[in-house]
Amino acid sequence: MMNEEIKRMMKYIRLTGLAANWEHYLKVAQENDFSHPRFLEYIIEQEYAVKKENARRMRIQRAKIPDHWVMETFPFKEQPNLNKNKVLSLYDSFDYISKVQNVIWIGPTGSGKTGLATAYLSKAVNEGYNGRFIEFPDLISLLYEAKGAFWERKAIKQFASYDCLLIDELGYVEIEPAQVGLFFTLMHKRHRKKTTLITSNLGFSQWNTFLKNEQLTAALIDRLTENSHVINMKKCVSLRSKLVQG
Repeated sequence: MMNEEIKRMMKYIRLTGLAANWEHYLKVAQENDFSHPRFLEYIIEQEYAVKKENARRMRIQRAKIPDHWVMETFPFKEQPNLNKNKVLSLYDSFDYISKVQNVIWIGPTGSGKTGLATAYLSKAVNEGYNGRFIEFPDLISLLYEAKGAFWERKAIKQFASYDCLLIDELGYVEIEPAQVGLFFTLMHKRHRKKTTLITSNLGFSQWNTFLKNEQLTAALIDRLTENSHVINMKKCVSLRSKLVQG
């Protein structure tokens, strides 16, 4: 049995996994007749795994993902007009992160845009990258409030720093000129440096209806699409009624 002083020292140096699993580790070592060097290696491997998993859980928590969709459960059979090969190829290759590419889903409400985008974000977070989910109206409100409180630079810097930022439902609200400027500044900061995932029920030709600035709209679309993948879901149907019926 481990004495209390050793437990205290382990907690102090944050070897929490070792403290919690000491008896189990000893049993494994005895059953497998580990040498002293192999036992030390085993302890380090296990402690590393514990810390890595704790870090992953913390990143997931900080990403503020409302629903943790996974690609394996997406109902592709219900969306025959969706390019399944393109969606899975990009997801599996992980190019959207490794090559810093944006991904934009465009389609009607309820078609599964958010579910797919969330799966992409979750994969990035699980692979060790910092990510964040936020709905477009919430992002705009937050940036505008920050401007009023004179800490917009800090807010923009924070959102510009995420390796993978998912902005959900772009275009559901009209925004003021000052808000358009803040959003454009954020996208400019992220351009070719970080991956941005966007879902929208509006095609690019309609973005000016809520941004209300033709020049900034054109510049924004130009930056977002310069190094990106657009997943067209315009002919996809709503899955919500089918899920309710099921």
